[in-house]
Amino acid sequence: MKDSFKPQSVLFAAALGLGVVGSVQAESTDIYGLVGLYMGSVKRSGETDSTQGMFGGGLKTSFIGFKGQEELGNGMKVLFSLESFFRPNTGEQGRISSDPLFSRNAWVGIEGGFGRVSLGRQTNPTYAVMTQLSPFGSSVVFSPLTVHSFVPAYGRNIQGDSVWNNAVKYATPKLGGFQGSMLYARNDTSGGSAKTNAGLHGTYRSGKLMAAVSLQRAQINGTTPLADTQRAWLAGATYDFEVVKLYGTTVHTDIDGGTSTQLYDLGASMPVSKSGKVLLETATTRIKPDSGSSSRRTTTSAGYDHQLSKRTDVFAIYSRDKKTAASAANSIAVGIRHLF
Repeated sequence: MKDSFKPQSVLFAAALGLGVVGSVQAESTDIYGLVGLYMGSVKRSGETDSTQGMFGGGLKTSFIGFKGQEELGNGMKVLFSLESFFRPNTGEQGRISSDPLFSRNAWVGIEGGFGRVSLGRQTNPTYAVMTQLSPFGSSVVFSPLTVHSFVPAYGRNIQGDSVWNNAVKYATPKLGGFQGSMLYARNDTSGGSAKTNAGLHGTYRSGKLMAAVSLQRAQINGTTPLADTQRAWLAGATYDFEVVKLYGTTVHTDIDGGTSTQLYDLGASMPVSKSGKVLLETATTRIKPDSGSSSRRTTTSAGYDHQLSKRTDVFAIYSRDKKTAASAANSIAVGIRHLF
């Protein structure tokens, strides 16, 4: 039986080809990414059965990217980034089948002494900074902070997805230890008023301290307009004591006449050898509807991450999830990831 023709597959192959050509013609064009897989059993509180098998990702979603820049003179340059999520266990494109070709990032911008202005599909800075506030990073499977905030199966406290379409972003230059950014995204529709997302974000770094604040207003979730506007704010910090790195974050969301949430997250990363570290994190979210009783969800993860080299690590993780009026559930996994 002949394979069906898929235009996206052709585009992806073309992008690979362009990336290779670019890497020959300009030293500043790079192909990079991450391949990660894990095996285990995943079950969330309230679910009847666990899901067992091999899955893509684990500590970080697999992706391939192309980035480059061109010097314009006078300290200015043009930059671009094209990044695509994929599932290495099946070879499929995207986090899910509905993801676009360049689902992780697709933008072009200009950078200079004034900072950077970029246009296109871009990572939401609220999500980006959240990955730095969890010992499990950007894991959409095992980071309690991330799963409570962005994963639908855990309630997804924060609307708007981790990537925004049609976005304009301004990032300040580094001012001492501070760097800020503003992101605005618009979903133009014919015959109706446009919906918009907007965010204001800042991080501060000094020695072993990192602190972050983030404010956002969402009216679009992916490409779908939301029925009501949601507002969210985040404040968090990390401090590396060398013997242990501590993490703490709080996130609040609210919708007019709708549900509000309050999340508290604590984590720790402890080196136990030159190559290994223990990871611990717990997050609890109080969900308060406009009417009716409040509920609570608590997720806790414990794991061990071992570096085989600068670009390859293996890990083992256990996670427990419990929400109000539902039985607790456990997940366990072992996996590997490689940066290239």
